[in-house]
Amino acid sequence: MLTLVGEDRPGIVARVTSALTEVGCNLGEASMIRLGSSFTIMLMVACPSPGAELEQILTPVAAELHLRLHLDPAGGGLHRHLVPNIQVRVMGADRAGIVAAVTGALARTGFNILELESDVAGDPERPVYIMNIQGCSERTLETLREAVAGLGAEGIAVDIAPVETLIG
Repeated sequence: MLTLVGEDRPGIVARVTSALTEVGCNLGEASMIRLGSSFTIMLMVACPSPGAELEQILTPVAAELHLRLHLDPAGGGLHRHLVPNIQVRVMGADRAGIVAAVTGALARTGFNILELESDVAGDPERPVYIMNIQGCSERTLETLREAVAGLGAEGIAVDIAPVETLIG
Protein backbone atom coordinates (compact mmCIF):
# COMPACT_ATOMS: atom_id res chain seq x y z
CA MET A 1 0.00 0.00 0.00
CA LEU A 2 1.52 3.26 -1.15
CA THR A 3 0.44 6.50 0.50
CA LEU A 4 1.53 9.95 -0.69
CA VAL A 5 0.32 13.25 0.77
CA GLY A 6 1.28 16.82 -0.07
CA GLU A 7 0.24 20.21 -1.33
CA ASP A 8 -1.99 19.84 -4.41
CA ARG A 9 -0.48 20.71 -7.76
CA PRO A 10 -1.02 19.61 -11.37
CA GLY A 11 0.83 16.48 -12.49
CA ILE A 12 1.08 14.53 -9.23
CA VAL A 13 -0.85 11.48 -10.46
CA ALA A 14 0.90 11.46 -13.85
CA ARG A 15 4.39 11.71 -12.35
CA VAL A 16 3.85 9.08 -9.63
CA THR A 17 2.11 6.55 -11.89
CA SER A 18 4.72 7.03 -14.64
CA ALA A 19 7.53 6.29 -12.16
CA LEU A 20 5.74 3.15 -11.00
CA THR A 21 5.01 1.97 -14.54
CA GLU A 22 8.65 2.53 -15.62
CA VAL A 23 9.84 -0.05 -13.08
CA GLY A 24 7.17 -2.62 -13.98
CA CYS A 25 4.65 -2.06 -11.21
CA ASN A 26 1.02 -3.03 -11.64
CA LEU A 27 -1.41 -0.52 -10.15
CA GLY A 28 -4.47 -1.83 -8.31
CA GLU A 29 -7.25 -0.22 -6.31
CA ALA A 30 -6.72 3.48 -5.66
CA SER A 31 -8.18 6.40 -3.84
CA MET A 32 -6.87 9.79 -4.91
CA ILE A 33 -8.49 12.96 -3.67
CA ARG A 34 -7.93 16.59 -2.83
CA LEU A 35 -8.64 17.33 0.83
CA GLY A 36 -8.37 21.01 1.71
CA SER A 37 -5.30 22.18 -0.19
CA SER A 38 -3.59 18.77 0.00
CA PHE A 39 -3.69 15.89 -2.43
CA THR A 40 -3.69 12.32 -1.15
CA ILE A 41 -2.92 9.09 -2.99
CA MET A 42 -3.62 5.68 -1.50
CA LEU A 43 -2.71 3.01 -4.01
CA MET A 44 -2.29 -0.76 -4.01
CA VAL A 45 0.86 -1.56 -5.97
CA ALA A 46 2.18 -4.95 -7.12
CA CYS A 47 5.82 -4.46 -7.98
CA PRO A 48 8.75 -6.72 -8.89
CA SER A 49 10.93 -4.60 -6.56
CA PRO A 50 10.72 -5.31 -2.82
CA GLY A 51 9.57 -2.50 -0.48
CA ALA A 52 13.04 -0.98 0.10
CA GLU A 53 13.78 -0.83 -3.64
CA LEU A 54 10.37 0.66 -4.35
CA GLU A 55 10.98 3.29 -1.68
CA GLN A 56 14.34 4.17 -3.31
CA ILE A 57 12.60 4.57 -6.66
CA LEU A 58 9.80 6.76 -5.26
CA THR A 59 11.81 8.91 -2.83
CA PRO A 60 13.16 11.28 -5.53
CA VAL A 61 9.68 11.61 -7.07
CA ALA A 62 8.16 12.38 -3.66
CA ALA A 63 10.92 14.93 -2.97
CA GLU A 64 10.42 16.58 -6.36
CA LEU A 65 6.68 16.97 -5.71
CA HIS A 66 7.04 17.78 -1.98
CA LEU A 67 5.05 14.70 -0.98
CA ARG A 68 5.31 12.59 2.16
CA LEU A 69 5.76 8.93 1.23
CA HIS A 70 4.70 5.89 3.21
CA LEU A 71 4.78 2.20 2.19
CA ASP A 72 3.11 -0.69 4.01
CA PRO A 73 3.06 -4.35 3.04
CA ALA A 74 -0.56 -5.25 2.38
CA GLY A 75 -2.34 -8.52 1.88
CA GLY A 76 -4.70 -7.09 -0.70
CA GLY A 77 -5.10 -8.25 -4.23
CA LEU A 78 -7.08 -7.65 -7.33
CA HIS A 79 -10.69 -8.80 -7.41
CA ARG A 80 -11.07 -8.79 -3.62
CA HIS A 81 -13.08 -5.60 -3.75
CA LEU A 82 -16.27 -5.56 -1.68
CA VAL A 83 -19.31 -4.09 -3.41
CA PRO A 84 -21.41 -1.79 -1.22
CA ASN A 85 -25.07 -2.59 -0.76
CA ILE A 86 -26.02 0.38 1.48
CA GLN A 87 -25.66 4.14 1.06
CA VAL A 88 -25.93 6.49 4.03
CA ARG A 89 -26.40 10.25 3.59
CA VAL A 90 -25.96 12.54 6.57
CA MET A 91 -26.62 16.25 7.05
CA GLY A 92 -26.57 18.45 10.10
CA ALA A 93 -25.38 21.75 11.48
CA ASP A 94 -21.60 21.35 11.59
CA ARG A 95 -20.31 20.44 15.03
CA ALA A 96 -17.88 18.03 16.65
CA GLY A 97 -19.11 14.46 17.06
CA ILE A 98 -21.32 13.89 14.01
CA VAL A 99 -19.00 11.32 12.40
CA ALA A 100 -18.50 9.47 15.68
CA ALA A 101 -22.24 9.40 16.43
CA VAL A 102 -23.31 8.11 13.01
CA THR A 103 -20.49 5.61 12.48
CA GLY A 104 -20.80 4.36 16.07
CA ALA A 105 -24.50 3.66 15.65
CA LEU A 106 -23.84 1.87 12.36
CA ALA A 107 -20.89 -0.10 13.77
CA ARG A 108 -23.09 -1.52 16.52
CA THR A 109 -25.16 -3.22 13.77
CA GLY A 110 -22.06 -4.70 12.12
CA PHE A 111 -22.11 -2.18 9.26
CA ASN A 112 -18.80 -2.21 7.35
CA ILE A 113 -17.78 1.20 5.95
CA LEU A 114 -16.10 0.91 2.55
CA GLU A 115 -15.98 4.61 1.69
CA LEU A 116 -16.73 7.80 3.57
CA GLU A 117 -16.67 11.29 2.07
CA SER A 118 -17.56 14.48 3.87
CA ASP A 119 -17.64 18.21 3.32
CA VAL A 120 -18.78 21.37 5.03
CA ALA A 121 -21.19 23.56 3.03
CA GLY A 122 -23.12 26.69 3.81
CA ASP A 123 -21.39 29.78 5.16
CA PRO A 124 -19.17 30.42 8.21
CA GLU A 125 -22.14 31.58 10.30
CA ARG A 126 -24.28 28.53 9.42
CA PRO A 127 -22.03 25.65 8.32
CA VAL A 128 -23.69 22.39 7.29
CA TYR A 129 -21.87 19.07 7.60
CA ILE A 130 -22.54 16.64 4.75
CA MET A 131 -21.36 13.03 4.77
CA ASN A 132 -21.87 10.17 2.33
CA ILE A 133 -21.02 6.62 3.31
CA GLN A 134 -21.02 3.49 1.17
CA GLY A 135 -20.85 0.18 2.98
CA CYS A 136 -21.93 -3.39 3.44
CA SER A 137 -24.49 -4.78 5.82
CA GLU A 138 -26.34 -8.04 6.19
CA ARG A 139 -28.93 -6.28 8.35
CA THR A 140 -32.25 -5.01 7.00
CA LEU A 141 -32.76 -1.36 6.13
CA GLU A 142 -35.22 -1.14 9.02
CA THR A 143 -32.56 -2.34 11.49
CA LEU A 144 -30.06 0.22 10.22
CA ARG A 145 -32.64 3.00 10.29
CA GLU A 146 -33.60 2.09 13.87
CA ALA A 147 -29.93 2.22 14.87
CA VAL A 148 -29.62 5.88 13.79
CA ALA A 149 -33.17 6.99 14.63
CA GLY A 150 -32.16 8.78 17.85
CA LEU A 151 -29.74 11.04 15.97
CA GLY A 152 -32.65 13.09 14.59
CA ALA A 153 -33.19 14.49 18.08
CA GLU A 154 -29.57 15.72 17.96
CA GLY A 155 -30.22 17.59 14.69
CA ILE A 156 -28.56 14.98 12.49
CA ALA A 157 -30.57 13.86 9.45
CA VAL A 158 -29.62 10.35 8.29
CA ASP A 159 -31.01 8.75 5.13
CA ILE A 160 -30.25 5.07 4.54
CA ALA A 161 -30.96 3.47 1.17
CA PRO A 162 -29.95 0.40 -0.80
CA VAL A 163 -27.28 0.82 -3.46
CA GLU A 164 -28.88 0.09 -6.79
CA THR A 165 -26.75 -2.10 -9.04
CA LEU A 166 -27.45 -2.77 -12.65
CA ILE A 167 -26.89 -6.31 -13.84
CA GLY A 168 -26.94 -7.36 -17.46
